[in-house]
Amino acid sequence: MIIRLGFVAMSLALENASPSRTMTYKTYQNLPDWESRVYRLKKLTRENLTNTLRILRYAKTNSVQVYRITSRLVPLVTHKKVVDWNYTAEMAEEFRRLREFIQKADMRISAHPDHYTLLTSTRREVIDASVRDLVYHDTILTEMGLAPDKGKLVLHVGGTYKMKAKAMETFASNFLSLPQNLKDRIVLENDDKSYTTSDTLHLCGLLNIPMVFDVHHHLCNPDGLPIEDLLNPVFNTWKKQVLIPKVHFSSPKSPAQIRSHADYVDSSAFYQFLTRAKGINQDFDVMLEAKKKDAALFQLVKDLKQFQDIRFLDDASFEMKG
Repeated sequence: MIIRLGFVAMSLALENASPSRTMTYKTYQNLPDWESRVYRLKKLTRENLTNTLRILRYAKTNSVQVYRITSRLVPLVTHKKVVDWNYTAEMAEEFRRLREFIQKADMRISAHPDHYTLLTSTRREVIDASVRDLVYHDTILTEMGLAPDKGKLVLHVGGTYKMKAKAMETFASNFLSLPQNLKDRIVLENDDKSYTTSDTLHLCGLLNIPMVFDVHHHLCNPDGLPIEDLLNPVFNTWKKQVLIPKVHFSSPKSPAQIRSHADYVDSSAFYQFLTRAKGINQDFDVMLEAKKKDAALFQLVKDLKQFQDIRFLDDASFEMKG
């Protein structure tokens, strides 16, 4: 069983390398004219794309093959009152560099649209906004050379509106109305309050969507089934996919703040999860959602080296012996 570790968006090891520089809509409005607004949007976007490439190079140098891009690469891009500038054409050179690097490095790149991207809503304006956000993410991944079978968008199912069964029907209806390229990109994830692993698996089976299993969310929002009984059906949702299954892992910040992510990953809890997954004997990737980003990944690597049945293949991937 081979596991590859990844991190989200930021690298704490690199200075002045934020890929998420943005501005508020109020700041945008206060700029004196159209030219100033477009100039500022271009400047921030160029910096974000350049820093994303810096982070990818750093990740690859350290053997990290799994990475999640930030959703904030293009500031205010889905805001209806912000100028609709042609960022793909204006940033063609930056996207070309990213595309060439990703293809050569063969990295697994994903994105996680924000919580307001809701396909369970019955409000047309919310669905329209959600589709705009999905289109934006699809555009970004496409410009990076990632087709829908390689560049995935991880979504939560959404709200229940006190009628979970009805909300799941609404999700299915709205999902089926999406363009095929968006449907092919979407991966569902169980959440920490509303939709359990079993709920999410039901929708994935109904709509033929791959599923990411979030271990922390399952702890917060259990469905009464042990991890051993859930992993196999979750992994089976990836059978017809090019990519191998993926898991999200993080540790609770504290017993009182169980839903919040800790700075680092509890290596004992992670190892316990691995021992429970080992019986399935399936390779998978793990996105670490710790607050300390890449620092947490490399600390976990250091911690895992104490276990005799783990053999590291490089600085960010290992084999767990049977």
